[in-house]
Amino acid sequence: MSPTPSYELFALRFGRQSGRLARENFLFADDPCATDAPAAFDFYIWVIRGQDQVIVVDTGFAAHTAAKRGREQLHHPVEALSDLGIHPTDVSHLLVTHMHWDHAGHLASFPTARVHLQERELAFCTGRAMRHAAPRRPFEAGDVSTAVQLLFEERLTLHQGPATIVPGVEVHPAPGHTPGLQVVRVHTERGWVVLASDSSHLWANIRRRTPFPILDHLASMVEAYETVEQLADGPDHVIPGHDPQVATRFPRVEGAARWVRLHREPIAPYADPASPELSERVAS
Repeated sequence: MSPTPSYELFALRFGRQSGRLARENFLFADDPCATDAPAAFDFYIWVIRGQDQVIVVDTGFAAHTAAKRGREQLHHPVEALSDLGIHPTDVSHLLVTHMHWDHAGHLASFPTARVHLQERELAFCTGRAMRHAAPRRPFEAGDVSTAVQLLFEERLTLHQGPATIVPGVEVHPAPGHTPGLQVVRVHTERGWVVLASDSSHLWANIRRRTPFPILDHLASMVEAYETVEQLADGPDHVIPGHDPQVATRFPRVEGAARWVRLHREPIAPYADPASPELSERVAS
């Protein structure tokens, strides 16, 4: 049997939300992490590169959408690909973890890519739940319309469960935050890394089993933590969707300092927001 190919894996911190409090990141008010302390909250896209493939995971948000929602775009997430010598037409596959506004804002920017989404996700964001303001709040109608247009153009692949995109790159359902959220499993030089996206916004959510408050189904979200951990080769092989530590715990790319290398070992230990003792134990 041929060995599983390995890929480079990069993350770009392209946006942030200022003025957020730690308690906004945890469902239960009595959680030790749920304090009134300021808490940074960042936004990422990811790139998988190798084996003559360039694969982008999520597309970030547009600046005007960010301004409307009180977030800041630090870098245009598509234009920043040029730091890595990547043009949008180089991208063979675009993996969309879910259709929330901060992950699906530039679906039309990759004209030659095959786009991948879980069928349950498209069904949800085009279904009857969108009649109500609360469940549709994290979605932008324009992004959903773009996904439907891609379907009509026969460029959108809808998965019904786990799928191998190319050898060494897989998608796996991890519902809870949304009904059709999928995580991305990538084989790298340090083993299997899982881009958890919003199945776990922060490392604290999954490591402490303390869910993020925006969710579709609580029990499914907690079950997804187990799914992600089983897919990854260790705690530091799980990459959360919005944790500021992602941009500081991994080595920067030489000549492209906005990006970090997730296929390399961390250069700093995990800092638990409520327990320094846990931080030291996890890092050891």
